[in-house]
Amino acid sequence: MDGSGVHDVPSGTLDKDARGAESATGHGPRVLPHVTVDTYNEELRDEEGFVGDRASGRAFSAILDDWRERVAATLDEDPFGDTPTGSISKATLDELLTGDDTVAAGLVLTAIEEFAHELATVVRRFLRLDGWRDTQRIVIGGGLSSSQIGQLAMGRAQVLLAGEGTPLELLPVRSHPDEAGLIGAAELAPAAVLASHDAIVAADIGGTNLRVGIVQIANGSVSKGAVWKMEHWCHRNDNPTRDQAVRRLAEMTTKLVERSVAANLDLAPFMGIGCPGLIDEQGTILNGGQNLPGNWQEDGFNLVSALSGSLPLIGGRKPLVVIHNDAVVQGLSEVAEMTDVERWGVLTIGTGLGNARFTNRRAE
Repeated sequence: MDGSGVHDVPSGTLDKDARGAESATGHGPRVLPHVTVDTYNEELRDEEGFVGDRASGRAFSAILDDWRERVAATLDEDPFGDTPTGSISKATLDELLTGDDTVAAGLVLTAIEEFAHELATVVRRFLRLDGWRDTQRIVIGGGLSSSQIGQLAMGRAQVLLAGEGTPLELLPVRSHPDEAGLIGAAELAPAAVLASHDAIVAADIGGTNLRVGIVQIANGSVSKGAVWKMEHWCHRNDNPTRDQAVRRLAEMTTKLVERSVAANLDLAPFMGIGCPGLIDEQGTILNGGQNLPGNWQEDGFNLVSALSGSLPLIGGRKPLVVIHNDAVVQGLSEVAEMTDVERWGVLTIGTGLGNARFTNRRAE
């Protein structure tokens, strides 16, 4: 087996819901009401390190930075002036594609082309894994997916793969990337929770940002989930310790629960959390959490235990917390859009490259 996915990880506790499907009550479950998680958090390596890093947000910045240096050395000018590459927003790059500065537009297009080749290379490696074989569609999330530069890179990568005879669709996540990792958490909730309440609490913990939101569920349908309110913290700017990050997570959650009460929202006593790494059934991060602030993989650390006592009561009850990998959760936001295929995956382009592969479950 190439990679280190979840194939040997226990699936956690499962209960039968009203439709006869299984609802997860453990952490990192493999079997969910609508899909089976075939594999996730694959950490493919080559002689240069993690293969996924070649198609991360940092990789695109490095490619653009390299081409800026080449152009400046030859033309004695840089279209971006003294602005560091990391400070150039995706919106600015999108605007340059259709602007009057042809050199700047050409520079961005060149970076997109090189990144598309890297993305196609990464996809090829995933498709060689047992857990990724016969994948029909891959949705791509993360901040880059909502930009024109990201979508052009996806389209170009799909063309490259098609030219080799690989019949695979590459599409952006349909929800806003800041919200997909929250909306998908509703798929982790027991069916009874969705049927009897209007909304859940969800958190998306990444290597750069931490988001907590209230996800409204219309008539118990996850497919109609939408973020009502959200709190956002770019923790990388503050360089917090792990304990400070956990405390901030609890504070953000408390603030949103209070707002929900004030708005008379029928909030379920449930919280779904997505975070990087391989999650066991106790909610421990086994590996893959290296980009989080502090050591979240330390022996004895458990996020659920760390949050215990800090989360607010919801409806007079202590909320049930379910943790899964952040790419899995972001992918789960797409479940309703994947009914026309059987095997599909998600890649999230962020600080690193998150990944998960799913197989749809047939209605019983």
